[in-house]
Amino acid sequence: MAEVVVATAAVVKLFGPRRAVDHVDLRVGRSEIYGLVGPSGAGKTTLIRMICGLLPPSSGSVTVLDRPVPREFRAIESRIGYMPQERAVYRDLTVAENLTFFARIYGLDVKRIKTRIAELLALMHMRELWAQRADRLSGGERQRLSLACALIHDPELLLLDEPTIGLDPALRLEFWDHFHSLSRSGRTILLTTHYLAEAERCDRVGMMKLGRLIADGTPEQLKEQAAMGRESPSMEEVFLRMTQRPTPTAGGAR
Repeated sequence: MAEVVVATAAVVKLFGPRRAVDHVDLRVGRSEIYGLVGPSGAGKTTLIRMICGLLPPSSGSVTVLDRPVPREFRAIESRIGYMPQERAVYRDLTVAENLTFFARIYGLDVKRIKTRIAELLALMHMRELWAQRADRLSGGERQRLSLACALIHDPELLLLDEPTIGLDPALRLEFWDHFHSLSRSGRTILLTTHYLAEAERCDRVGMMKLGRLIADGTPEQLKEQAAMGRESPSMEEVFLRMTQRPTPTAGGAR
C-alpha cells in the first residue's frame, strides 16, 4: 500500500450498552478511493465521525495524516474536507455566500476565494445558480453545493458520508467522475455508501455489519473471498454471501 493516510486500530465506539463500532482496523492509502459499504446502522457514519475528530473513540486509536485524532485534529484540520450526510450548507445564504463562508473558515485569501469559487461553480455546473439561496435549490443541487463546500480549500483528504444519497443516476455518475478525477490528482477519498453497486467504483472496499468490518479488499478480491468462481457477481451478491458467514469474535468483544 502507498503511504497510509487514515489508520484505525481496534477502534470501538460505545453509546451506552450499544457497540456502534466494534474493534475496527482500517488502512487507507494515499490517492485511494476507499468505500465503506453496508446497510443503515452498520456503523459507517460513526466511524467517519471518529476519523474526522467529531467523536472520540471509546477505545482503540485513530491516526489521520500521521496525527492522533481527536487529540491533534486541529493541526490537520485544514488538510481535510468533510461532507456530512445531512448536507451542511446554510439555507439562508446564496450558493456563492456559502462557498465564501467556508473558504474564509479555512483562511483562503480574497484572490484564492474568487478563483476557487469560479472553479467549483464550473465543476458542479452551478454557474447560473451562484446567486440562488440554498433553500431554493433542489435536493441534488444542495448536494452538489455541499460537496463544493467540502472541496473549497482543496483538501488532500476527503471524508464523505453518503455523498450520493438521494441523487438521480446521472448525477451519481457525475459525482463519481469527480471522485476519480480527484484521486488521479493525488487526493485521498474515504466515503460511505449503502449503495453496494458503488463499491465497484472504489479502489478498495470495507464491508460493515453491526459495527464490524467483515471484509476488506479490492472489489475483485472480495469476489474471490466470497468463493464466486466464474460467476461475475454483483457486489450486492458478494455482501449477502459475506454476511451469511459466521463472524468471529473481534478483540474480545462480547
